[in-house]
Amino acid sequence: MFLQLTIKLLLGFVGLFIITKVLGKTQFSQVTPFDFISAIFLGEVVGSALYDEKATVITMLYCLFLWGLLMLAIKVLGQKSLKIRGWIDGRPSIVIRNGRIIRKELKKNRINIHDLMYLLRQSNAFSVREVEYALLEPNGSISVLKKSDYDTVKRQDLNLPPQQVYLPTTLITDGEIIGDNLKAAGFDKKWLELQIQSHGINEVKNVLYAEWKVNEGIYIVSYS
Repeated sequence: MFLQLTIKLLLGFVGLFIITKVLGKTQFSQVTPFDFISAIFLGEVVGSALYDEKATVITMLYCLFLWGLLMLAIKVLGQKSLKIRGWIDGRPSIVIRNGRIIRKELKKNRINIHDLMYLLRQSNAFSVREVEYALLEPNGSISVLKKSDYDTVKRQDLNLPPQQVYLPTTLITDGEIIGDNLKAAGFDKKWLELQIQSHGINEVKNVLYAEWKVNEGIYIVSYS
């Protein structure tokens, strides 16, 4: 019985780990993929012991003991090797470098422009043009380094009068025009096409992301 249980436990460990790596970083909030696996499996072990009449206390203790040894072994290996630690916990991915969106990294981590904008807003960056670097962390959060022009400085610190602020409007994502936003901004498709052509882009489908901001104009990111 224990041999079969050991095989199932090992297969469950490997299977869950592979699944969480395939799902991508955005599936996690404040935990690493390995922590996510541990929480799921340990919850399943305890749940089975509580609700499955065939599962004995000894069986549950054996599972917990074996799982504990596996986790301890992984942690020890991670402490001794940076390579193994990076493979287990993951490494940060640079999704914006020098103000440019790295589409390859977005695809690698299975996130789209909508996901990226949501993460940026959570980091108090409401426009891509404000960001110099953005790193997608192993737990799914994002770290942002803003451009110097967008450093947080209060106008009252400089004795400047208050100025109205504007929220950027997304016009194109993944090569598709967002018609409602374009209309709300007071423009039409012809105007937008002329704008992207002035940036050296022939067609809308070649635009990864485009936004409009009242006091700064249009901002366009092409597929690289």
